[in-house]
Amino acid sequence: MIEFYHVYKQYIKNQFAISDISISIEKGEFIFLTGASGAGKSTFLKMIYKEEVPSRGQILINSMNLNLLPDNKLYKLRRDIGIVFQDFKLLENRTIYENVAIPLIARNEKKAIVDKMVINALTLVGLTHRRNYFPTHVSGGEQQRVAIARAIVGNPKIIIADEPTGNLDTELSINIIKIFERININGITVLIATHDNNILKLFPKRILRLDKGMLVSDIGIGGIS
Repeated sequence: MIEFYHVYKQYIKNQFAISDISISIEKGEFIFLTGASGAGKSTFLKMIYKEEVPSRGQILINSMNLNLLPDNKLYKLRRDIGIVFQDFKLLENRTIYENVAIPLIARNEKKAIVDKMVINALTLVGLTHRRNYFPTHVSGGEQQRVAIARAIVGNPKIIIADEPTGNLDTELSINIIKIFERININGITVLIATHDNNILKLFPKRILRLDKGMLVSDIGIGGIS
């Protein structure tokens, strides 16, 4: 599903954001990616959907070698990946329904299909009653759920979330991770970057820990390394 082979990412001379990471993530896994600020979490995630490219090494997504994927074929990769951005990236002049529908409209789906898939996504995150609201008229936690609905609406194989609970209180954070668990039950691979140790304790998942760009631990469910 997701394979890194001796991957490096260097932005400036003698300084690596990612250093010699080799890792395999199987279909349907739920992964927490953790580490201090600057450890390389965001860079790691961005390389999965080719927002960043390795300086050295290879990345395979669903057996697709990203080194060999030209920019005009990026859609083949990204249509299978749902991304929940740290700052939501919602359009304030569009309703919640319209924000969630954007990936489907970009794929020229028929209106009836768009309507069905958007309602299904909003139902999963518990926001059908807010579909005609604008993002600025709902809470931060609800905006995060809109971002999740938009990420899952196209039935991706992989969901990536960068600090999805970073600006939320404990109760809302727990509810957000429970939504990701419901998504994962459907066989979707979930990869979440977080520095929230409370979340890591409450939800026993495989944990990849980065430090200064290096993968320093890979701990399975129940603490098995």
